[in-house]
Amino acid sequence: MFTNKAVIPAAGLGTRFLPATKAQPKEMIPIVDKPAIQYVVEEAVAAGLTDVLIVTGRNKRALEDHFDRAFELEAELARTGKTELLQQVQAITTLAHVHFVRQGQALGLGHAVGHAHHHIGDNFFAVLLGDDIVVHDNHLLARMITTSERHETSVVAVQEVSDDDLDRYGIVDAVADPNDPESLIVRDLAEKPGKAKARSHLGIIGRYVLSPSIFDYIAATKPGRGGEIQLTDALNAQAHDAPMRAIRFTGRRYDVGAKADALRASVELAASRADLGAEFKSFLRDFVAAMNDETL
Repeated sequence: MFTNKAVIPAAGLGTRFLPATKAQPKEMIPIVDKPAIQYVVEEAVAAGLTDVLIVTGRNKRALEDHFDRAFELEAELARTGKTELLQQVQAITTLAHVHFVRQGQALGLGHAVGHAHHHIGDNFFAVLLGDDIVVHDNHLLARMITTSERHETSVVAVQEVSDDDLDRYGIVDAVADPNDPESLIVRDLAEKPGKAKARSHLGIIGRYVLSPSIFDYIAATKPGRGGEIQLTDALNAQAHDAPMRAIRFTGRRYDVGAKADALRASVELAASRADLGAEFKSFLRDFVAAMNDETL
């Protein structure tokens, strides 16, 4: 049975974004005027997933505060007549039923997802990585849910990656299904195998729809690469015992835990905004022209 539940692992230390993440979670880094985690929760809600469990760790209290009421702030916005800002702030608290559980030790993505077992129970659920923002493919999660319901199996999202990225992603070996062109049949998964061992160029991105049996496989998974319990290893064991599917991702995504991608995401999302786009794109055109003229 598929429920309306999503799990967002967000316990990582965010070392790639130091020093900004020394005192704040990487998921709270603003992309334009919203923290990265809010984009992810909004994506889950858009796909009908309104019960969200965020797996946190130490120094992540800001995540809880962001989705909670801020009565003093709301009162001040009301007093000063800033109605639109007040509505935006209040809307965050009603986006979804947001719950939190602490991972305790950062022992890998599989370990983090395993902490959701009590909340999820015996139901299918989605996993969205808290620092992965999907752009221009608003239906990816909905497609994955539909495929999972049709085949009653776990589904992973994949995209083509370069040779240089084969040691940065979990890699999926999958074949086409003539009876379902929407999805691929997964045969094998490997965590960051590198060019010499990779069986394909299909890298797993941070979106999953999982059968509840994954919790049993996570519990049986021994620490692997980096001494961590890898979700990819648990998925590989599951895929060898039961059918698994993959959906190709065709849009753009940003790993906003990395500085360059966070900047790219901010530029693209700002340029697409009705309230900011025209002015910002004008600035960008002038900026690029000045660079081309070698005046900067």
